[in-house]
Amino acid sequence: MKPSRFSYHRPHTVDEATRLLADTGQHGKVLAGGQSLIPLMNMRLAAPEHIIDINHLTDLDDIAVTSDGVVVEALVRHSRLAADDAAHAAQPLLRKALQLVAHPAIRNRGTTVGSIVHADPSAEMPAVLLLTGGSIQARSTAGERDIAAADFFVGPMESALRPDELAVSATFGTAPDRAGTAIRETTRRHGDYALAGVAVIITVDAEGAIQTARAAYFSVADTPQLVDLEAVLRGVNVRSGVELQSVADFATAGVEPTADIHATADYRAHLARTLTVRALSDAMEEVRDA
Repeated sequence: MKPSRFSYHRPHTVDEATRLLADTGQHGKVLAGGQSLIPLMNMRLAAPEHIIDINHLTDLDDIAVTSDGVVVEALVRHSRLAADDAAHAAQPLLRKALQLVAHPAIRNRGTTVGSIVHADPSAEMPAVLLLTGGSIQARSTAGERDIAAADFFVGPMESALRPDELAVSATFGTAPDRAGTAIRETTRRHGDYALAGVAVIITVDAEGAIQTARAAYFSVADTPQLVDLEAVLRGVNVRSGVELQSVADFATAGVEPTADIHATADYRAHLARTLTVRALSDAMEEVRDA
């Protein structure tokens, strides 16, 4: 299918882009990688009257590791972020998660910020942003604001970004010392959206006792879901045997899986528990000798 008619705009500065967004309001959409937006337009599930192509905003194409975290600007493609060694050293979960995003062709074109702004509950990167305590930096003609990931995802395909705002970057929290990270998902075919997935971060002290533990679920509920596991894992030593099934039961008790044509809610709940056990095992193995 072909998209409905639209007007095409190609700003060359961020100020020009935000003015266009202010002028077009609900009728405008930002085009970066286009890996989510274009299929929606071709299927007539989205019909914006104005497309604002930001691919010529060369000042939004940087990756930086700062005291605030790993800052990823709006035009950074998934593949470039996955290959960035400084970003990987600061937050190893980024590369692990990005390797699960769709296929190489999509990772070469799609942007990480675009994936987050799209707010698809089945996508990996919104959950990673939430798990790492990250944020989105948004700019409009009225100024700039930071939106915490915990406040950003308000519904399926729905974020807290206002129609007149441009997401200029995302900041992922860095991994603390002696941190183990892991991500697991189940898909029908390699590269498909997950039927269910979970990412985890744990930290341990010098003796191997867990100090903090969190999990973030994607493709389970309408938005990414963050669960604090410290109540059941703090003090548990990763160098001794750990029974994780009860931890997985605790972790998923507060998550309400949704059903669709791909999976029932009960099946998603089962996948979430199973993947939690596997992801926690991976993270514990990673820090066992830290």
